[in-house]
Amino acid sequence: MDMTGLNMLAGWTVAGDTIMIEQMPIFGGYTGGVEETAICDVATTLASFALFCGNFHLDGPIHIRWGTTMAKETLQVAGWACAAVDANTDLLLANQYYPIAGPCTEMCLLETAAQAINDTASGRELLSGSAAAKGVVQDKTTGMEARIMGNAAAATAGMKVSEVNEILGKLVPMYEAHYTDAPAGKTFQECYDVTSVRPTKEYLEVYDKAVATLESVGLDMSRANCSGIRVCKN
Repeated sequence: MDMTGLNMLAGWTVAGDTIMIEQMPIFGGYTGGVEETAICDVATTLASFALFCGNFHLDGPIHIRWGTTMAKETLQVAGWACAAVDANTDLLLANQYYPIAGPCTEMCLLETAAQAINDTASGRELLSGSAAAKGVVQDKTTGMEARIMGNAAAATAGMKVSEVNEILGKLVPMYEAHYTDAPAGKTFQECYDVTSVRPTKEYLEVYDKAVATLESVGLDMSRANCSGIRVCKN
């Protein structure tokens, strides 16, 4: 970070702004494998508070080959780093979401749910997502991905880590097998009514199918206190 950035941080701190510091350690890059990347993740997380006066830290371990935060290795990095920091501090930790598949596909929803399960079990306070199609395609983000993220997180809260590991052990291979042929999905305009800003019948059916899949691998989605996208009792 150059002096311009440090000057900005100083100004924000004096003004009493809420400061979010973001970093995305790359698994398979300069930091190496899972263990080394997790160590880097912990170090940069702590630095965001100690050096840059952050109020909360936005993580996002990314896979160098697939460009996603939901690969088995990047979930391991995120989980280990968060659990370590959470067990020893009271810092606010967040994570960002980059599934490979596009909206209106079950794969996209399952990818997002897997990370929400992982983040919740490891102690993250904030979830930032979800940017479907790796966040690089125009109009490929919708509220339905955020819905599955929130509901999966709520359903996971309070579960034992051993139970979560069993679920992820079944769930992650379901979508990782399709990394080379991930569905592109649809744009926001194609899977939402842009006037009422509500999802189409097709996307609601895709969502219900994803919920059924999550139930089949052991996640009790009824614990989220929400009934699909239609009615949320919270």
